[in-house]
Amino acid sequence: MDAQETTNITVIIAGRSYPLKIKVGDESNVRAIVKEVNEKINRFQMTYSNKDKQDCLSMALFTYAIDLHKSRQATNHKELSTKITDIDQFLDQLL
Repeated sequence: MDAQETTNITVIIAGRSYPLKIKVGDESNVRAIVKEVNEKINRFQMTYSNKDKQDCLSMALFTYAIDLHKSRQATNHKELSTKITDIDQFLDQLL
């Protein structure tokens, strides 16, 4: 099986079907993410019963965007810290 081989799947998010073309090796990850997203939407629906599915989907998306932003910031801080350490070691060698 080619690592780049693709497959067509259909996922259901917030009650709607979405056809996707994905790499065969990514299918289990995609399905796990879909399950997690639907669970998050359901939690929002239980917490905010006056909101419709679209609102709950939007809130779930927003929480993922926040998590992604925090993750990127942490990665940037780690890279910066590594660069500073490298520079510090270089300066120590010069002295």
